[in-house]
Amino acid sequence: MRLVHDPTDGDPRTLASAVETADSFASRLFGLMFRASVPDDYALVFPFDGAKRRGIHTAFVRVPIDVVWVADGTVTRVETLPPWRSVARAEADTVVELAAGGAAGVNAGDAVRIED
Repeated sequence: MRLVHDPTDGDPRTLASAVETADSFASRLFGLMFRASVPDDYALVFPFDGAKRRGIHTAFVRVPIDVVWVADGTVTRVETLPPWRSVARAEADTVVELAAGGAAGVNAGDAVRIED
C-alpha cells in the first residue's frame, strides 16, 4: 500500500510507501508510542466509521510526528506535534501519522488516499 497526496494545485505524489493500518484495539491504543524512530517512508493510518472530531496525543511518543486528519478523502487539518506533550483534534474519518516532515506541502482542502 502507499499513501498518495493530491494537492489542489499540483501533481500527485507518494507520501509513504510503507503503510500500516491501525485496525485492532491494540494498534489503535499504541499507535506510534514507544518507537525510537519513525521511518521517512512510513505512515500509520487510523480508519474510522464516519467523520467526527478525532483526537491524537503524543504521550509516550518519543519523536515529533506529522498528523493528517482526512474526511471523505479531503484533508481537514495538518499538524506537526512534538513528542510527549501534545494533543490535537479535528474532524476526520481517517487519521494519518507520519514522521515529522512527512506531510510537508499537504494542506487543508487537498486530497489524500491510500492505494493498494
